[in-house]
Amino acid sequence: MRLLADENFPKVIVESLRAHGHDVLWARTDCSGWNDTALLDLAESKARIILTLDKDFWQIAIQRRSNLKHSGVVLFRAHPATPANLEPLVRAFEEAGKTWAAYISLIARDGVQMLAARRD
Repeated sequence: MRLLADENFPKVIVESLRAHGHDVLWARTDCSGWNDTALLDLAESKARIILTLDKDFWQIAIQRRSNLKHSGVVLFRAHPATPANLEPLVRAFEEAGKTWAAYISLIARDGVQMLAARRD
């Protein structure tokens, strides 16, 4: 998958995703200092799914002027958001076999929720 991990995503998780064959940009190193709106625009233009721990992306995606078509937002909810707590959620994301583009999704211990990001 083509992914864009938000800067708050742990380095060890980014490296694990890369080791599993995913094409991952990491905001901390590849887009340092970019705001969330710019990251979402980049993801849409490059057809990448955003992985984040930041609830703000949900709001930004919904309020966007144009619908997400090529990208999506996946919000991971783990408390605390340590690599050990995120690892099973990221594996569930990888194994879900879902089309993440055009959706805003939430992954937590109790499952996956998906909301269409379109306002047609």
